[in-house]
Amino acid sequence: MASQEPAQYAEAMTAQFEYDVVDNTEASRYEARLTDGAVAGYLEYRVEGGTVVMPSTVVDPRYRGHGIAARLARNALDEARTGRKKVEPRCWYLAEYIEKHPEYADLVGD
Repeated sequence: MASQEPAQYAEAMTAQFEYDVVDNTEASRYEARLTDGAVAGYLEYRVEGGTVVMPSTVVDPRYRGHGIAARLARNALDEARTGRKKVEPRCWYLAEYIEKHPEYADLVGD
């Protein structure tokens, strides 16, 4: 018997929504914030010298499948490049994202 997603998840999966990615420096994470201020997902980070350690990426199940994790990853990696930092992707998603987008491979520290 196949499991079914709760109705609110199915509704969010088909709904169009707008969000911005912001750097919440107090929480040390990039957040995908919906227009109502709710956080749909986030990518945690911490700066250790010249390296940005990225331990996890989380997207609310209601908003998965809309590219939020990818946009968070791209934003975090672009910011690291702008700040001339290396990255340490401890999150499986971020490591896989970098593997699929080799233009970011040079950011990975030794």
